[in-house]
Amino acid sequence: MRIRTLTSAAVRSPRRCSRNGCPRQAVATLTYVYSDSTAVVGPLAINQEPHTYDLCETHARSLTAPRGWQLVRHDGEFAAPPPTTDDLVALAEAVREAARPAQRIAEDGTIRPPTPGRRGHLRAVPPPA
Repeated sequence: MRIRTLTSAAVRSPRRCSRNGCPRQAVATLTYVYSDSTAVVGPLAINQEPHTYDLCETHARSLTAPRGWQLVRHDGEFAAPPPTTDDLVALAEAVREAARPAQRIAEDGTIRPPTPGRRGHLRAVPPPA
């Protein structure tokens, strides 16, 4: 039986959906305008701002406003942001990706669980004496 490992080669955007348990990439930003009782769902903001929420397309399209509030939703398509070019973010993403156990697929197409063992944690190396 031949087993191959699935890996992700692309650097992903560090911004994920704000909904608990949702691992999808954020494509929209939710902002509440309390003075107008309005919830606004628009394209992903360039910078993360306090008191805003990043949402994936599924959650951005299915969001409902609280009772008595208006919902303003972007009518166009939500485009995924381009991969980040920030070296520090790219390095952090690479470390997270390496720490994840790899999925293995057998020749018959079934997904095999990862093999138990050390996960490749980082460790401090003492300076040369």
